[in-house]
Amino acid sequence: MSENGNEDFVFDEATGEWVSAASLQDKAELAVEVRDSVGNLLADGDSVTLIKDLKVKGAGQTLKRGTVIKSIRLTGDDQEIDCRYEGIKGLVLRAEFVRKS
Repeated sequence: MSENGNEDFVFDEATGEWVSAASLQDKAELAVEVRDSVGNLLADGDSVTLIKDLKVKGAGQTLKRGTVIKSIRLTGDDQEIDCRYEGIKGLVLRAEFVRKS
């Protein structure tokens, strides 16, 4: 609760509704676990290495096996991670194709 006795509310982008901060925190604790190809638990900010060559749709580029992707972000899906790589915007990789560095 905030200082004035009212409960704090936060906009939940997933549902499009205003929810209490406490319930949103409870939801975050129940978030899915994302694991790489060998079973290591991934977290926001981790670096991963590709385990196979991947063709990137729309970019006309292939990411080679062994490429290191730094500072990943989890998407809430247990098999997808959001990442940045030079020259490619909005890159989303499947966790089954990466290994934690």
